[in-house]
Amino acid sequence: MDSESVEDFYSVGSALSSSSRRSNFSIQSKASVRNSIREASFGGLGSKSVRYGSHGAHSETYSISMSQKEIDDEDARLVHINDPVLTNERFEFSGNSIRTGKYSILTFLPRNLFEQFHRVAYIYFLVIAVLNQLPQLAVFGRGVSILPLAFVLLVTAVKDVYEDHRRHRSDRIENNRLASVLVNDQFQQKKWKNIQVGEIIKIYANETIPCDMVLLSTSDPTGVAYVQTINLDGESNLKTRYAKQETLIKIPEKDKLTGLIKCEKPNRNIYGFQANMEVDGKRLSLGPSNIVLRGCELKNTAWAVGVAVYAGRETKAMLNSSGAPSKRSRLETHMNLEIIFLSLFLIALCTVVSVCAAVWLRSHRDELDYLPFYRRKNFSKEGEEENYNYSGWGLEICFTFLMSVIVFQVMIPISLYISMELVRVGQAYLMILDTQMYDESSNSRFQCRALNINEDLGQIKYVFSDKTGTLTANKMEFQCASIWGVDYSSGKSNSLDQKDGYFVKVDGKVLRPKMKAKTDPELLQLSRNRKETEEGSHVHDFFLALAACNTIVPLIIDTPDPTVKLIDYQGESPDEQALVYAAASYGFMLIERTSGHIMIDVQGERQRFNVLGLHEFDSDRKRMSVILGFSDKSVKVFVKGADTSMFSVADRSMNINVIRTTEAHLYSYSSLGLRTLVVGMRELSTSEFKEWHSAFEIASTALMGRASLLLKVASNIENNLCILGTSGIEDKLQQGVPEAIESLRTAGIKVWVLTGDKQETAISIGNSSKLLTSKMTQIVINRKSKDSCRKSLEDGIIMSKKLTTISGITNDTGRMSGAGLTPVALIIDGTSLVYILDSELEESLFQLASNCSVVLCCRVAPLQKAGIVALVKKRTADMTLAIGDGANDVSMIQMADVGVGISGQEGRQAVMASDFAMGQFRFLVPLLLVHGHWNYQRMGYMILYNFYRNAVFVLVLFWYVLFTCFTLTTAITEWSSVLYSIIYTSLPTIVVGILDKDLSRRTLLKYPQLYGTGQRHECYNKKLFWITMIDTFWQSAVAFFIPLIAYWGSTIDASSIGDLWTLAVVILVNLHLAMDVVRWNWLTHAAIWGSIIATLICVIVIDSLSFLVGYWAIFEIAKTGLFWLCLLAIIVAALIPRFVAKFLYQLYVPSDVQIAREIEKFRTQTESIAVGREMNSLLDTPRR
Repeated sequence: MDSESVEDFYSVGSALSSSSRRSNFSIQSKASVRNSIREASFGGLGSKSVRYGSHGAHSETYSISMSQKEIDDEDARLVHINDPVLTNERFEFSGNSIRTGKYSILTFLPRNLFEQFHRVAYIYFLVIAVLNQLPQLAVFGRGVSILPLAFVLLVTAVKDVYEDHRRHRSDRIENNRLASVLVNDQFQQKKWKNIQVGEIIKIYANETIPCDMVLLSTSDPTGVAYVQTINLDGESNLKTRYAKQETLIKIPEKDKLTGLIKCEKPNRNIYGFQANMEVDGKRLSLGPSNIVLRGCELKNTAWAVGVAVYAGRETKAMLNSSGAPSKRSRLETHMNLEIIFLSLFLIALCTVVSVCAAVWLRSHRDELDYLPFYRRKNFSKEGEEENYNYSGWGLEICFTFLMSVIVFQVMIPISLYISMELVRVGQAYLMILDTQMYDESSNSRFQCRALNINEDLGQIKYVFSDKTGTLTANKMEFQCASIWGVDYSSGKSNSLDQKDGYFVKVDGKVLRPKMKAKTDPELLQLSRNRKETEEGSHVHDFFLALAACNTIVPLIIDTPDPTVKLIDYQGESPDEQALVYAAASYGFMLIERTSGHIMIDVQGERQRFNVLGLHEFDSDRKRMSVILGFSDKSVKVFVKGADTSMFSVADRSMNINVIRTTEAHLYSYSSLGLRTLVVGMRELSTSEFKEWHSAFEIASTALMGRASLLLKVASNIENNLCILGTSGIEDKLQQGVPEAIESLRTAGIKVWVLTGDKQETAISIGNSSKLLTSKMTQIVINRKSKDSCRKSLEDGIIMSKKLTTISGITNDTGRMSGAGLTPVALIIDGTSLVYILDSELEESLFQLASNCSVVLCCRVAPLQKAGIVALVKKRTADMTLAIGDGANDVSMIQMADVGVGISGQEGRQAVMASDFAMGQFRFLVPLLLVHGHWNYQRMGYMILYNFYRNAVFVLVLFWYVLFTCFTLTTAITEWSSVLYSIIYTSLPTIVVGILDKDLSRRTLLKYPQLYGTGQRHECYNKKLFWITMIDTFWQSAVAFFIPLIAYWGSTIDASSIGDLWTLAVVILVNLHLAMDVVRWNWLTHAAIWGSIIATLICVIVIDSLSFLVGYWAIFEIAKTGLFWLCLLAIIVAALIPRFVAKFLYQLYVPSDVQIAREIEKFRTQTESIAVGREMNSLLDTPRR
């Protein structure tokens, strides 16, 4: 540049305010990704369906639509600064009081009952209770009939009251916090709940932001403020926010600060904000970097002043406070089918009774007036004859049917629902306490966020996993670099150049990076040569780009040594942190960042660079850039980004050989599993900078399409780049990932990895994690048209079938025997999925994927991840699980049957949307193979046992009705009928459902194939249900007919034999349960034997009350030896067939679980080897 152009250039540069120095590029990478996530999460609210095959780059459209909305005054929110009265004059905006509680004193009863009666079974029991209130149908006492339903409703209501009380208490604490609000030109303390939109608020260091507010000024002269968003999105790194220069110079207490903010309506997008501010006649654009959100904390900033724009329930934090969508257990869904059958069976029993009653009434119609146990006529009044409540033959039949429903109501087990909830709570508690799922590095325990799908963990067939932060640790380490075509990865690397690494001295104190990066000796020497050689000049520019082209915030922290200070680089991206630490290790240490400049120590010399513009990373451009003004008056733009986006804007006319060499190095780095970023730069002329500046000012203040205009401005400046080189960053695998994947695959679980990384990187990680093996044949699909995708899928299907036909032997079911099976891996990229998903090619993709042992999807967008999960869910009944750690995994997690979030480096969005959360991927093995197996086995048995337990009782009542002229009188007292499901038999079911273990943890982990029990539904299926029902018929018949035959012709009354039946049934069902318990402990003993004792005590107490029917009955019948003989005969006769059947089944056709149980009891080396061989065949030949 000549001197005139330089002066002219800097006249423009000096006019740049801090607001224009920083390009508030609203469609950041995370915003784009997370916007698309929210379209998936809340897509059901609108009419437009989500298309999973889209590129995921429709964030621009989203941002455009948002900016278009703000042009309409009716759609915009008008906030008058420091004038809450005028702000709320036209529309009274939400106050800042929040309420997360569901109920109030007035609404609790109706709303809670309404929610509980969403369960159809509860409505059924309510109808039964109402019918029993009618005089013609009264079988039990009116109060007694309501007791079971009332008990269940009360227990749930008490739980809801407790949870809501905690929410209300938290709300009170939050609403009564204090903040400094400008009132009458001075800041006064005001409760959060009284803050209004338009008021000016002052926040001090380490205080929490009370509402969403636009920054007006900060303690920093450049207007920067640092906030921590951990309460909002879980990310602990500091974020930078900025006040506009025009408001920064004003002091609210002295200067009358007025103005108008026109912003978008409240929405859930915490990463986007569109607004304009008019102050002193100037119109300023506002973006995400100018707003601080409720729940964030002010850090490393003495104070900040802002104006409230969203308050209370309209803040972004509150709008995002909805939990993950509710999911229903697959076992519970299947259980509903059995409940429908039991309902039909109940109707059949009632029909039999009513038809038999009709026949009996017809055949005895001439005797009804005088039969002593029926007697239609009432002769108690002298000279008058009238009928009792006899309504005629037709109505009597209807009444008999309805009375039968009331008597047999326990066929549908109301106690099952409350038992399932209690068992799930107990199972969740044990999972949380499991030390093998405790992560020491993050000090986090396992979290059970959804209590209703515990048993689904034992039936998973597909696992969909993210890569970065899920399989890998997301802790980036700089490994190597290629600069100007030279690969600096082959030399011997040093972790330290000097004893303590690179450091600088400032004011007599040593300043060094908190973390050290690996350095290459040759590259380190070149970096010290500065610009003495051409090679050294390129190295200088490369590391300068790494140090400057980022949004890292350097923080100075103290050490025990007062003469040593550490620089901690805080940023949203672990990649950026690794690159800045690497630059510091090579002598380019970022020391200070403000909105207008950065300070970098370059080989001991402090240099200040003016930040004239910064375009942050976004998922459309896949790159970011910074425009720096140098001390020699030159201006350069530094750009870094993904290889595809960088090479597309490179100037290939200048350094084509360097680009080709860099591409080769890039491929080799990716093959090693390294994450790569390409770095480029170019010098800007005065005219180019003026053109950019003018375009940026127009775009940033545009009322329509601001997002697309800013995108265009960034793309225009990021072209004709000189490629400097590429970096290689290693994201190491988490501990135990290869072993975990191997265990899951041995268990018959298909593991699919869905990642946004390049194909080479994904394949390398697949190899190191043992997802891909050398024996696998890889089918790669990366096409750029629909026709080519169709051809690739067809070829892949043919190849996969050919490999299985050649290497395996097809059995009768069409499955391949595993003896010679050649595993196939499918590797497909996101571009191909654009043409496949949401099209007719989906079926071909699923067919090909079903033939493959492994599926690896790379370069996929968040919605495509959800689309892959949906693809499997729509075409198979198998259970799916998705696991991830970032916001881009939320849609996938919510789409799967079971969602697991990793508490990792990318915030807590995945955790907040998940059903279960944990610290490491390897914890998936004990979660599924151990707890999943236990939960499924326990819940499956408990449901069947509850059906059996209640059906036995109902059938005893049914048999009795057949011998009492179908009058529906019951020998068992009404209190025993009510207490049967509540006290007599409920506790043992719950204890066994929580504590019983069919196999030990050691066995389940040693033989992962045992997990197939849940996949094949061996613990709960129609076959088991019908076997249970047959056994129920036998046991009920034995329990009824043995006492009937024994006391036939005797003078014993109905109450006495009813007590015998009560005790016999309770002892029978508890012994039935005891036969199936595998792991006994004192709680199990206390529950089972204690229930029998409690039943005896209750029967004695009931029969001791003279005002109840059956007074003293138990004492009369228990005197005789026949009573005890009948009890013994019932137990032996009822349980012997079951005992013999179990013995023969386990002897001749043992299940895998029974074989493994024998190993636990008689473990020898020979048996272990033999059983191990037998287990290996389970993946191919399922046992029955």
